[in-house]
Amino acid sequence: MPGGASILHADLDAFYASVEQLLDPALRGRPIAVGGSDRGGVVLAASYEAKAFGVRGGMPGWRARRLCPTITFVRGHFDRYQQLADTVVGVMSDFTPAVERISIDEAFLDVSGSVHLFGPPTAIATQLRDRVRDEVGLPISVGVARTKHLAKIASQVAKPDGLVVVDPDAERTFLDPLPVELMWGVGPVTQRKLAAEGITTIGQLARSSSGDVERLLGHANGAKLSALSHNRDPRRVVTSTRARSVGAQSAMGRRVATPEAVRSTLGHLADRVATRLRTKSRAGRTITVRVRFADLRAVTRSITLDAAISATLTLTEVAEHLAWQAIDAEDPTSDGGPCEISLLAISVSNLVVQQVIQLELPLPPPDPRSPGSEAGAARWAVDCTVDRVRARFGTAAVDYLPAALGRRRGVPETFRELAEHEL
Repeated sequence: MPGGASILHADLDAFYASVEQLLDPALRGRPIAVGGSDRGGVVLAASYEAKAFGVRGGMPGWRARRLCPTITFVRGHFDRYQQLADTVVGVMSDFTPAVERISIDEAFLDVSGSVHLFGPPTAIATQLRDRVRDEVGLPISVGVARTKHLAKIASQVAKPDGLVVVDPDAERTFLDPLPVELMWGVGPVTQRKLAAEGITTIGQLARSSSGDVERLLGHANGAKLSALSHNRDPRRVVTSTRARSVGAQSAMGRRVATPEAVRSTLGHLADRVATRLRTKSRAGRTITVRVRFADLRAVTRSITLDAAISATLTLTEVAEHLAWQAIDAEDPTSDGGPCEISLLAISVSNLVVQQVIQLELPLPPPDPRSPGSEAGAARWAVDCTVDRVRARFGTAAVDYLPAALGRRRGVPETFRELAEHEL
């Protein structure tokens, strides 16, 4: 149905917590948190019953208990999450081959070619929800709309466990009263900037001039959000699984940005990213680091190297240099006190295949960060040895010192790997 509402965004509700309630019926209808404890640790996910008390993923366990005295902490069955999510994607594929999975628990579907088999998109969405509930036992919310952006907003409005269909003739009526934070790309910082200008709804953003929004948010982000506020989103559902980047992030609560804290956290993130790159015989030239300060303001710095890298220690050093550029230039403190940060993230893009290392001649001396330099080749060889040891004896068998220092005990590595985008 060309031009019709034929794009679905399907999102499993409170996925990790819902799986725990599925596996243990005694937890159903009760406020639960995956991860965390009374003694601390980090809440990885919360059920809707817990969210009603203000419990959110990323908060300390003690705070979750304070907000919800009846909360139950569960350790998590991480081996079952991927299995059940894959089963749900299998159900989606029964309706259309055009499934674009964007995380472990959500995906877009283009059902324009399936209506002659299963009925209109609304009927397909209804059948999908019924089958996921009956065959898998999990709640799922679905938004149906003409564009990906609008379908994703519709699925958020549908939560929990609902279905919202946006008729193409009623898009403005649906969008205008909704808060801007439902839009892709509007985080707390952008939301505050818009609110300071009196823009709190999508309709108000749509009525603002694109030039004013671009001056407020920057050209790229402002132009994108202005277009999305008018539901101008030409993106199609793409079934290719090849990633253009690989990354990892670590929420840190509120920590003083000391050299030890920054290096240990970035060392751990670099180890995760570089290991995943090498597993897929990839390397990347563009390194991006994101620093979020305690006031939720985020700053990004990136560099594009002459040669693609996948060495853990090299990535750690490059990321550390970028992080300090961001911290030194954008430190929001004005009273001379210590700078506090709440999140660090590393992303590697501009990927190429790297199955072997070609050594470089020392004339002129190569960049020591280059994988073909003497130091770079040595680091890559050590990395490959570490990879083989871990493959045989487990990921905890051997570690790099910066990564070991940055390994946060509150969040299991299996959960991190599920939550992050894979190659």
